[in-house]
Amino acid sequence: MSARTGSLQNGDTANKIGTYGVALLAKAHHIPFYVAAPSSTFDLSLADGSAIPIEERPAKEIICGFGKETAPPGVTVFNPAFDVTPFSLITAIVTDKGVILPPFNKNINKIMA
Repeated sequence: MSARTGSLQNGDTANKIGTYGVALLAKAHHIPFYVAAPSSTFDLSLADGSAIPIEERPAKEIICGFGKETAPPGVTVFNPAFDVTPFSLITAIVTDKGVILPPFNKNINKIMA
């Protein structure tokens, strides 16, 4: 797989595109934001979300709507399949090994050990 999903050492998480925006809205409206992730998706070899290789979806998904080209020829497209939600927006991470609360950089290792 070209993109890692789950959580990293510091609690940043990667998930399908749109998760980051939902987390931002939750924070702005004082709503807790929980991540559910199986322990098998944790990649503790990466320090934070900036190290995640993000898979890109085909440009045609954006420039060809309704069966025909809907963008100017040669337009540049960035169509990521995943986004990264920073740990600062996450209330807790729910896993099959237990619930991980902040500070994530300490508690992830405790739960995953």
